[in-house]
Amino acid sequence: MQKLHLVMGGRVKDPQGLEFTDLDAIDLVGVYPDYATAEEAWRGKAQRTVDDAEMKYVIVHMHKLLQPDLPVA
Repeated sequence: MQKLHLVMGGRVKDPQGLEFTDLDAIDLVGVYPDYATAEEAWRGKAQRTVDDAEMKYVIVHMHKLLQPDLPVA
């Protein structure tokens, strides 16, 4: 089964939270076929903004959103 992952980022109100301040400015990095590839893309983007506490990049497990009843194997 394909396990899609979305990598995205943007400015957040609180560095410990996930509330983005400007949804029009969200950086949609891409959709990846597996976690390892998504993590590589996430790491590259996150490292470029490491000195900016208000910038946050995340990996979204799209397969869990698309098919929530499937086991997590």
